[in-house]
Amino acid sequence: MTRVAAAILLAVFPAFVLAADPPKPAKIDVGQQAPEFKIKDASGKVIDLAELTAKGPVLVRLTCGCSGCDKELEYYQKLSEAYKGHGLISLYVFKEPDEKMAKYAKEKKLDVLYAVDAKGDSWNTFQTKAMPINFLIAKGGKITAIAQGCEPNGLIADKVSTSASKLLGTDPVNVKKSDKNK
Repeated sequence: MTRVAAAILLAVFPAFVLAADPPKPAKIDVGQQAPEFKIKDASGKVIDLAELTAKGPVLVRLTCGCSGCDKELEYYQKLSEAYKGHGLISLYVFKEPDEKMAKYAKEKKLDVLYAVDAKGDSWNTFQTKAMPINFLIAKGGKITAIAQGCEPNGLIADKVSTSASKLLGTDPVNVKKSDKNK
């Protein structure tokens, strides 16, 4: 009986090992390396996050074109413009159809790298379901800040701006300040 039990265990045990779920990667968080991430822009050119972070810090914004994100866009455009001279590269990934984004990008005068991911694979890569979500990544690829949520009054964008200023060693820019108040 002992040999039979041992034979059964030996025969069955490898099946359990093979059937076990592979270990889940650690949740992406501040202090960790950004995931390997490549995506094509509207012209078909591959954007490689590792290549971008080799040049300098990167803001990856996973977003859409809904009314809330649309209202926030002006704050992130100000943020991108303000810190571009300090080396910040902005990459916006929109979860929208290509046709809509071409018109939207032209209308909004997007002056950042952007890509379209209608299927949402980018959210899987960054292990999140949140939208919008921003990942501030230092030169070399370490995530220094994550900010999620939609806040049409610019409060989250202002927090991202403060984080970017610390990363870049510059004074923070108030992205909520109207151009009329300059």
